[in-house]
Amino acid sequence: MIRRFSLAVAASAAVGFSLLSVPAHAAGTQAPNPVAQRSGDHVKCTSLDNGQLCIVMDNRPQSITVIYTKKDGDSIKAHLGYKMRGTSTYDKLEKIDKNDRATSTWTMSWPCNSAVGLLKLENGKVYETPSATFPGC
Repeated sequence: MIRRFSLAVAASAAVGFSLLSVPAHAAGTQAPNPVAQRSGDHVKCTSLDNGQLCIVMDNRPQSITVIYTKKDGDSIKAHLGYKMRGTSTYDKLEKIDKNDRATSTWTMSWPCNSAVGLLKLENGKVYETPSATFPGC
């Protein structure tokens, strides 16, 4: 459980939000691989002019979370999404104001694949994170 908690804290720090407790699905479980082997490949972020875009890939449950933190500038309307195997999937259009954090999560059953996080502005411009992989892949 210590390893899972350490991984969760590291992921939280990487994407800029605080962790209040260990997720319920992690209680009483151990990470299948040492944290040192897992860290880095499943959380990827990119800095944008007015914020930060991150993708977090987890395997308990297997899910993809895309987070956009808007640090400056005017409000935007955008979709969060991800691209896997050449196919893009987007969540609903939402308004994101300065100092807001938008988050979308997709739970799925996929074999080991990589994905990139997406931020698609209302005008069609798309920003991407570097490619991330599911832990243990």
